[in-house]
Amino acid sequence: MAENLHTLRPRRSCLYMPGSNARAMEKAKNLAADCIILDLEDAVAPEAKVQARQAVCDMVAKRPFGHRETVIRINAHGSEWGRDDLMAAVRARPDAILVPKITSADDIPALNVALAAAGADDTLALWVMIEMPLAILNIASIAATARSTRLAAFVMGTNDLAKEMLAIPTPDRAAFHTALSLSVTAARAHGLAAIDGVYNDISDNDGLRAECEQGRIMGFEGKTLIHPAQLETCNTVFSPDDREIAEAHAIITAFEEPANKGKGVLKVNGKMAELLHLEQARRTAAIAEAIAAIT
Repeated sequence: MAENLHTLRPRRSCLYMPGSNARAMEKAKNLAADCIILDLEDAVAPEAKVQARQAVCDMVAKRPFGHRETVIRINAHGSEWGRDDLMAAVRARPDAILVPKITSADDIPALNVALAAAGADDTLALWVMIEMPLAILNIASIAATARSTRLAAFVMGTNDLAKEMLAIPTPDRAAFHTALSLSVTAARAHGLAAIDGVYNDISDNDGLRAECEQGRIMGFEGKTLIHPAQLETCNTVFSPDDREIAEAHAIITAFEEPANKGKGVLKVNGKMAELLHLEQARRTAAIAEAIAAIT
């Protein structure tokens, strides 16, 4: 499924903010994050969930985050808080609702129905956490539901995946290569955004950069973060650099020249460029323009 380059938006950095921390949510209004994920799930203790729900939804309803994409992560739909979270989040009208603990393709139409019943309009997107082993085994069928639902993004939950798999996290993320690659592939096959999981060591910027670079190589367009100190590195790695932008514009210009009309292969700056490279160049140029518009 092809992307609409006219509506492409940067998702280099998706910062989780605890819904129970009013100060952190207030600070998020001025942070250099492409996306703010206000969290009602893992970051909120059970006894604080109802109060956090009210605080998050009240804040989102005021539209305080400017250009930043605003997402509310609710509790699992089958939990004691999930249904009320979903209904309150719909009323607050974020850009998307992020739902954890997805396991099968059947979950997505059910959520689609629940969102519609709660009054969600067509602009509200559904994002889902990919963090359970069954989700990985069912990833292709889950992604395919995007054709008939509001599903728009996969967000990797590598911490939960490590717990469920009994895996040992290592700097190269060897235990998760298959899960990450399958998830990106399924997302791209069905036009979904794909956001990488968090990096836990806030003090290790070199490790963060390495993991961001690995995620970008795999095909993720951005990463979820747990601390504002991680924003600069994440935004830098997931942005096309000057060389990539110049190369993209050179390819676009070459194919637009009248003498090259109808050609499928050109030589640009000493390299062969095919129509697939033109498509990649247009995406690079579009995302660079979208980033420039918000910085």
